[in-house]
Amino acid sequence: MSKMPSNLRFTRRSALQLGAGAAALTLMPGRLFAQEKLKVAAVYTVPFEQQWVSRIHKAAVTARDRGDIEYVATENVSNTDYERVMREYAEAGNKLILGEVFGVEDAARSVAADYPDTAFLMGSSFKPDDAVPNFAPFDNYIQDASYLTGIIAGAMTKSKKIGMVGGFPIPEVNRLMHAFMAGAKESAPDIAFQVAFIGSWFDPPKAKETAFAQIDGGADVLYAERFGVSDAAKEKGVLAIGNVIDTQADYPDTVIASALWHFEPTLDKAIAEVKAGTFKAADYGVYSFMKEGGCSIAPLGTFEGKVPADVMAKVKEKEAAIKAGTFTVTINDEEPKSS
Repeated sequence: MSKMPSNLRFTRRSALQLGAGAAALTLMPGRLFAQEKLKVAAVYTVPFEQQWVSRIHKAAVTARDRGDIEYVATENVSNTDYERVMREYAEAGNKLILGEVFGVEDAARSVAADYPDTAFLMGSSFKPDDAVPNFAPFDNYIQDASYLTGIIAGAMTKSKKIGMVGGFPIPEVNRLMHAFMAGAKESAPDIAFQVAFIGSWFDPPKAKETAFAQIDGGADVLYAERFGVSDAAKEKGVLAIGNVIDTQADYPDTVIASALWHFEPTLDKAIAEVKAGTFKAADYGVYSFMKEGGCSIAPLGTFEGKVPADVMAKVKEKEAAIKAGTFTVTINDEEPKSS
């Protein structure tokens, strides 16, 4: 499992909390003075080190270290406890609350409705609702980078079989898998995929066992949407493609490339809007697009020179077209199937 740098890791009970500062949205009268720090809190259902959450946490720590915000966060919050923690943070005067509410959508929006002077920026499968104007959903729309890693994977498989292990078949996972599969088919149209979901966001042993089964089924490249998959690939001597974070340092002979999510553009936009008093129910998922700086493909690193030059030339060509807006990666939120 990839570990976060020591300066970004915390114990289960800890929280990052710096000084006091605060002010209101112009959902309330007035704006924040430039020198005032915005009080930001986050509620996470998984550990800080889990891929998806680690990117949100990293962006918040960056904003804190930059002096823009105060930041407090709680990890490993169960769905049954999520609403309570949200309310506690709102009552404590935090003016922007972050989190991921995929399992508690109705409760989270209900909390937001009860605290109209607090902005809520939440990972969600659903769209903005004007009835709750202070609740804005976001998502990791990193299909652009996933597509590019698929091109590489399709060129590197010898068996023409790729295994894919995901958490749950929800839109934010499905669209990345579909984009990856489309990229792989660019390199190998006759490629076959084994697709499986483990029913958990953080169960490395289960993901590993599922990956072992796919390797036994002939897969020689794995799409590691969850932690544990790259461990299986390493043990069995096959290759892997990373998702959201770059784990190549932990798997130098295994992870070819990764689709990276950069949450900074999303969070920075929200911070600016809250400080200006203009935060509203909008879809913040767009700030994860490659053209917004929200995603990228990790450097090949140890696989530099091992991926054919013509393949990397195609990746660069497609990347430039995506950024220029002349090529659009299809967003398909339907559950992917084995083929």
